[in-house]
Amino acid sequence: MLKTLTLGMTLALGLSAGAATAATVEGEITDFNFSFEGPFGSYDRAQLQRGLQIYTEICAACHGLKFVAFRTLEDEGGPALPEEQMRAYAANFEVWDPALLEGEGDFRPATPADRFPAVTSAGAPDLSLMAKARKGFEGPYGLGINQLLNGMGGPEYIASLLSGYVDPPGCAPEDFPGYYNHTFTAGGFPEECKDEHGHHTVPGSWIAMPHILYGDDVTYADGAPATMEAEAQDVAAFLMWAAEPHLNARKQAGLTGVLFLGLLTVLLYLTNKRIWAPVRHPRKA
Repeated sequence: MLKTLTLGMTLALGLSAGAATAATVEGEITDFNFSFEGPFGSYDRAQLQRGLQIYTEICAACHGLKFVAFRTLEDEGGPALPEEQMRAYAANFEVWDPALLEGEGDFRPATPADRFPAVTSAGAPDLSLMAKARKGFEGPYGLGINQLLNGMGGPEYIASLLSGYVDPPGCAPEDFPGYYNHTFTAGGFPEECKDEHGHHTVPGSWIAMPHILYGDDVTYADGAPATMEAEAQDVAAFLMWAAEPHLNARKQAGLTGVLFLGLLTVLLYLTNKRIWAPVRHPRKA
């Protein structure tokens, strides 16, 4: 079952002449159940491949992944594309090579050693580390059970934002710029939707990015249903892998380390008892 959380934060807003200098903003974050959550979770290869397809067909038109190399798409802990498929996918992108045309530079098809192109649209952030840069879970002193067990909640924030576009509330003027999103909290907010103390009467704010996922936007190669919620979760999972590509290996190493430390603790305890046994319980002559 999905659980809707409320994220509260105080932001300094410099939005428009009619905007308040500071306000308490609330956004609705949905706690999705991702396969990689928890100490024993791992990436779902099929979901990462679907997320890659969403990114390629919809997100890549504006957003870049400048810290992600094409060769990592072949990694076992990631989308795990076959080598030939990975090379063919990379060749669909063009990268700037300053060594071409006698040092003048020119574009060429990307190779596995290259990285995804950077941002191509003004104002569109790079998505390489977005899943780790955004926080979806809140708790006492900024730390909660969800953060300890499932991480910061970046994928939840991304999936919630992508599926968080709803009709503007009745208090908002029709010509207010942007698109109303009940998850995004750093955008514009009309004075008409504030009470006498300047507090927001509806969650979220208005974002410049239009609604991009509607459901059935792509035809998944594996035949999975392409609902809006499923698409949002798939691309959020892919962006989590882009930000943390070695998550599976890190969890395996951590589990191995805990097991070895547990075994070492038992051995040290038994050794200590054996060494000090003659002192604590001396034999009578």
